[in-house]
Parts: sequence; C-alpha cells; structure tokens
Amino acid sequence: MKILLVCAGGMSTSILMKKIEKYAAEHDIPLTIMARGAGDFEDVVKDFDVILLGPQVSYQKANIEQASGLPVGVIAPYDYAIGDCENIFKLANGLLGR
Repeated sequence: MKILLVCAGGMSTSILMKKIEKYAAEHDIPLTIMARGAGDFEDVVKDFDVILLGPQVSYQKANIEQASGLPVGVIAPYDYAIGDCENIFKLANGLLGR
C-alpha cells in the first residue's frame, strides 16, 4: 500500500506517519508512506495509491481528488489526534476497495 498523507504544512502528518510506519511494521503490512503539505503534494502524487488528508485540510478534498485522480479520504479528527492506525488503515483500504 502506498499512502500519501497531506496536511496544511506536512508537519503534523509527519508525526502521524511515524506511528503508521511502526504499526505497519508490527502487523507485516507492506507500506510506502510520505507526508506532504497541501501546497506541494502534486510533485509526488504519481507514486501513491491513495491520499489521506488531515482534518485541517478537509475543505480541499474535492480539489485534491481532481488534481490527483486518486481516491482521497479525510482522516477523522479523533483518529488523527490519537494516531489510531487501525482506523486509518481501514479508511485507506476502504478507499482502495479492499
């Protein structure tokens, strides 16, 4: 699975990214993941399967879907705040039809 995390500046998703990487390693989930800001995600989007947005940029969902052509989901605020990796993977899998 290749997940691109997008937030306002890429900083808060970087923290979440580390938790997701650890969870994936512990559960033997093959994963490529990157965190980017909403202003520069287009540089790398072609390398990913799905985009997950931080709640603070949820208002950009339609624009990011159109620009990327990829499935885009918004991480629930509580899951984002506590880093609930299980729910985040459920969201990504659902967007990918798994």
